[in-house]
Amino acid sequence: MRSYHINSGAGLDGLLLKEHAIPVPGPREVLVRVRACSLNFRELMILIHGYYPLPIRPDVVPVSDGAGEVVAVGEGVTRARVGDRVSSAIFPYWIDGPYTRDSAPQLGGSLDGMLTEYALLPEEGVVHIPDHLSFEEAAALPCAAVTAWNGLTGGRALQAGDTVLTLGSGGVSLFALQFAKLFGTRVIATTSSEEKAERLKALGADSVVNYRAASDWHVVVRELTDGRGVDQVIEVIGPSTIVQSIKSTRVSGEVALIGLATDPSSAADVGVHRAATAGLVTLRSIAVGSRAQFLAMNRAIAVNRLKPVIDRVFPFEEAKAAYQYYQEASPFGKVVISQN
Repeated sequence: MRSYHINSGAGLDGLLLKEHAIPVPGPREVLVRVRACSLNFRELMILIHGYYPLPIRPDVVPVSDGAGEVVAVGEGVTRARVGDRVSSAIFPYWIDGPYTRDSAPQLGGSLDGMLTEYALLPEEGVVHIPDHLSFEEAAALPCAAVTAWNGLTGGRALQAGDTVLTLGSGGVSLFALQFAKLFGTRVIATTSSEEKAERLKALGADSVVNYRAASDWHVVVRELTDGRGVDQVIEVIGPSTIVQSIKSTRVSGEVALIGLATDPSSAADVGVHRAATAGLVTLRSIAVGSRAQFLAMNRAIAVNRLKPVIDRVFPFEEAKAAYQYYQEASPFGKVVISQN
């Protein structure tokens, strides 16, 4: 079998293809023939920027998101059988409830990930794929989709008639838009171009604000909600937008922080604190989600036959090109690496 390996901060040239013996599953382990995996910003953080808030093992197999079929199971496995179509769970030991230190082991970090031909996973770390999805589509779910689901449902109860604000057209934002519409909510999205605005509207966005044309886009969002503000924001960008996201939110609304790293001593964070307290806004930090949330999300995806948005698919042999495209192209939807 072949698998790619990396070291944190090694850059694109540090993405190395190696050969191994196919592993044999031990007790409560499953062997998955990987058919597709997808890239998230965490992969660029680790390989290109050399930063990630959780431990990264040297010479690790990268990429948290993947899908394939179970080809062997170890003793005592009850959650999967040979032939099952499954996705990986980034945090295989985070079963339910709040995130804890015991939940921290994660694929493509402290555990080998999915950019490989065969992945050996704990049985808790696989989730069955909705029948209508291809392996490429299922590979798009574990990080971005579960994060969006957690962002919308893990805090305040999202209700029909609520208004949700999404930022940009990255994977989490697109899934948040799709999921929010399943709940019967109004969605306002921000973007940088009219072309992307039309694509967001085609996915169900009720209003789209071009933040290049309106730098004070929170004012436009307020106007679109008759001054009330939105009920929830899926905040995926960080320090450059967080204050405007808070100012877009109604009293007692919620901002889900996706991958936002803050420095309590910085002037920017003083502004965040003032904006949040002035509006009585709840800021909730998101760390993907649990297996239970993954399962709940998959049920909603299956019932509604929702399809992930995929920008481009690369073959396994062109993994480096996939990374480079994801880094440079500002894709609309997921970048997938396929082995079909």
